[in-house]
Amino acid sequence: MLSFTERAITIIKNIPTGKVMTYGQIARLAGSPRGARQVVRILHSMSAKHQLPWHRVINAKGEIGFRDDESFITQKEFLEDEGIVLKNDNTIDLKTYQFHPVDVEETMY
Repeated sequence: MLSFTERAITIIKNIPTGKVMTYGQIARLAGSPRGARQVVRILHSMSAKHQLPWHRVINAKGEIGFRDDESFITQKEFLEDEGIVLKNDNTIDLKTYQFHPVDVEETMY
């Protein structure tokens, strides 16, 4: 059985170009419905090592989680380069861009 961290990494790696997932959504699918902060920790500490598409993970309001300008702009540019259009208030329309894996079990192995 894979650990929460291993499952979360697998889910994040499988977010397709032009789509996003939320921290909480990833946590829930990885087996810990209240583990959104753990997903933040995984992204912070393991994105480079596992070449994670960290920029495709946003908060449940459709917002980029970064508050500092440089990181915010970097993530925004990465998303826009993949065809994701941010609304005037810099949020992402989750109905349009949120990825919902059809069969999470397929991403676990």
